[in-house]
Amino acid sequence: MRPRRSFLQSRTLMIDTGAYFALFDRDDVNHGQAVTIRNGLAAQGWRIVTTSFILAETHALLLNRLSHRAATQFLRDMEQTPTTLEWVTPADVERARAIIYQYTDKRFTLTDATSFAIMDRLNISYAFAFDGNFEQYGLTVLTPNHFSQR
Repeated sequence: MRPRRSFLQSRTLMIDTGAYFALFDRDDVNHGQAVTIRNGLAAQGWRIVTTSFILAETHALLLNRLSHRAATQFLRDMEQTPTTLEWVTPADVERARAIIYQYTDKRFTLTDATSFAIMDRLNISYAFAFDGNFEQYGLTVLTPNHFSQR
């Protein structure tokens, strides 16, 4: 059984690469949902955490799918955001490998698995993601419905 979380921990989430990409690319199929979720997070005062691996992965994705300008703007925006950047440690990578080896029926990337390891370490159970892996690991993925009529 997980320890009881404080109010701050209950309002903390991990943001994944797919969510960042959807926010940046207006043509992304998830763009509208991403904007609604981002606005809901801001309105409700959620604390947002991401990882050094997600930062690097998002930069590479924006660079390769959009442009150098978009990738650079993302890095500049991250310098100004209140998002907490959690650096992946060797222990997180070790735990991530164990997760990948344990879930042989899943297609978790090392980036996803390090996110899970960090979320376990920080006792975060919410994610802003679109790829389904966070739900497969047993975490709660926020949707626009989490912010309607509240």
